[in-house]
Amino acid sequence: MANLPTNVHVSSHPCLQAKLSQLRSRSADSCAVKALVHDISLLVACEALARNLTAATGPSDETPLGFTYTTTTTSPETMCIVPILRSGLAMVDAVQTMLPVSVPIHHLGMYREQTTLAPVEYYNNLPSRTSTSKEANPPQTSSSSSSPPPQPSSLAIIVDPVIATGGTCAAAIQTLREWGARRVLVLALLGAEEGVRKAAAEWPEGTELWLAGLDGRLTPQGMLDPGLGDIGDRLYLTMGK
Repeated sequence: MANLPTNVHVSSHPCLQAKLSQLRSRSADSCAVKALVHDISLLVACEALARNLTAATGPSDETPLGFTYTTTTTSPETMCIVPILRSGLAMVDAVQTMLPVSVPIHHLGMYREQTTLAPVEYYNNLPSRTSTSKEANPPQTSSSSSSPPPQPSSLAIIVDPVIATGGTCAAAIQTLREWGARRVLVLALLGAEEGVRKAAAEWPEGTELWLAGLDGRLTPQGMLDPGLGDIGDRLYLTMGK
């Protein structure tokens, strides 16, 4: 892990290392895999958000005893979670739990082409993309009833359990950059050093990557060694499909 890019952070939390070791085991069933993914995601999110959010003063409120106090919120105010389908869905609840308010969830569907291992996008529901899919000549409405188009979030949080070749992660970062996100935070459970370096180089001034662990080798098939196996298959019991 020496000489990693400065925008890459690999946790040294002992509980994370122990849980990641448990997740590697082939004896972990689907229920255990889901629980471990949630727990590890929670810890990674805690570390990442502590460094990327700041406390801000909110409106006044009142305690049950009637005392007035000033509430605390977080900055930036506009955030979103972007799970990479399908395995990224397993990390969403943990990240949302860490945030003080609910934030939008925008899904990106990507898969690796089997021969080249290049990323292929098959689904994108970022607000700017969905607005372009509407009919070419929508009904005319008065200016008073029209609403402004949704604005990109200041901070977009990509969640994907594994960064292997780095191609999917880099493509997702570029998609969010083109969408207009000011900063991108990538949360992952495990990454291959080669793939993490590739993803970190996609937009180094605007992106940070936070991981529970790092593996040093990729197989010719683009799998981590020792890795976690196909985490999506383990989560959703689709092995051997």
